[in-house]
Amino acid sequence: MLHEGGIFGFLPLDALAASCIGGTPPLRSRLSASHTMPFDPHSIRDQFPILASEVNGQPLVYLDNAATVQKPRVVLETSLAYYEETNANIHRGTHHLSQKATAAHEAARDRIAHHLNAASPDEIIFTSGTTDGINLVANILTGSISAEDEILISALEHHSNIVPWQMLAQRTGATLRVIPVLEDGTLDFGAFQDLLSPKTKLLAITQVSNAFGTPVPVKDYISAAHAVGSLVLVDAAQSVAHKVIDVQDLDADFLVFSGHKIYAPTGIGILYGKTSSLENLPPWRGGGEMIKEVTYESSTYNELPFRYEAGTPNIEGGIALAKAMDWLSDLGLPSVAAHEQLLIETAAASLADVEGLRFYGPSHRQGSLSFNIAGIHHYDLGTLIDQMGVAVRTGHHCCQPLMNRLGTTGTVRASFAAYNTMEEVEKLVNAVKKAAMMLA
Repeated sequence: MLHEGGIFGFLPLDALAASCIGGTPPLRSRLSASHTMPFDPHSIRDQFPILASEVNGQPLVYLDNAATVQKPRVVLETSLAYYEETNANIHRGTHHLSQKATAAHEAARDRIAHHLNAASPDEIIFTSGTTDGINLVANILTGSISAEDEILISALEHHSNIVPWQMLAQRTGATLRVIPVLEDGTLDFGAFQDLLSPKTKLLAITQVSNAFGTPVPVKDYISAAHAVGSLVLVDAAQSVAHKVIDVQDLDADFLVFSGHKIYAPTGIGILYGKTSSLENLPPWRGGGEMIKEVTYESSTYNELPFRYEAGTPNIEGGIALAKAMDWLSDLGLPSVAAHEQLLIETAAASLADVEGLRFYGPSHRQGSLSFNIAGIHHYDLGTLIDQMGVAVRTGHHCCQPLMNRLGTTGTVRASFAAYNTMEEVEKLVNAVKKAAMMLA
């Protein structure tokens, strides 16, 4: 890890980081996230060039944010500036650009650690996204899981938090167990408690359902799992843009998310891992950076976080992710979340009188609103809505077991971000009602 003394004894890290990409102001105190003033989305919309687009002659209403969120100009400019002003490989170079890139990359790690309240930047592992982070943990735990053990997941999970654990169970002979979901789209906590036992070695659970927007009280699940000696991984892909995450308060052993869900580029993500959980586990991928010494006979591995970052990382992506998290923190995440919640509640109330419409998930949702209309296929409904300029997602949302449990092949999902407005909610509602009449 790089610290104040600089890189290889050359320039101070702060000075190098400040010289990269136009400089980075000091990160605000975490207390700055406690803004309570009403949030005005119109004040930021001009920061998103793509929102000026038209679809079928209609102004774009982008409500597919649970799939990927649009990027503010400051993030786009950060990515461009890296390649125009800094581009070099990191950590081992002695020349100026390499030092500058290294400093910016490690400063980004420091800032992300701060946003998550990690105990150390060494607990922040750069990945390509949520799926990559989950697969990393599933692979490094292979030697810690046996045929007598059990892995616990929930019925709300995205395929990315199902399949890697199926593969781990197949490799080790362990049993995969599933926390059932209730009819209202929430998890059955009592059934979860019944499933827990000394055999439980890992709980992998989402913080917010990508399909229904169901928030999960993960602290309760983490505490109960730890009581039987289980490790816990939290999938924060759908929560990271909608709530302040404090990993020390959650006490999860691992937490993963993708940058493109929080206003950053695709191809970058974070695995947070407690030092105590990671330091005695083996690496997964082999190659450069994750080693100390290599001979033909054997290799010794690097310290955290580098032992889990084999090869040249997505340097620009990590820097842009930190910038995106800075940007969202400066907006005031609680105020943004309250605004998004109001949009969801307004949309639900306005759609409630559509004949045959069914909502999925609990009445208190986060990020997303998922629904169907009886007698109308979700794909047909979504296609007509798109023709009216409103971008929503249709399908099973990579949650086929969940859809099977609730008796549907998929839903229409509208999902919200900081830049969405009440006017856009009105356009969504009008589009759904018009499409329903056309398809009736």
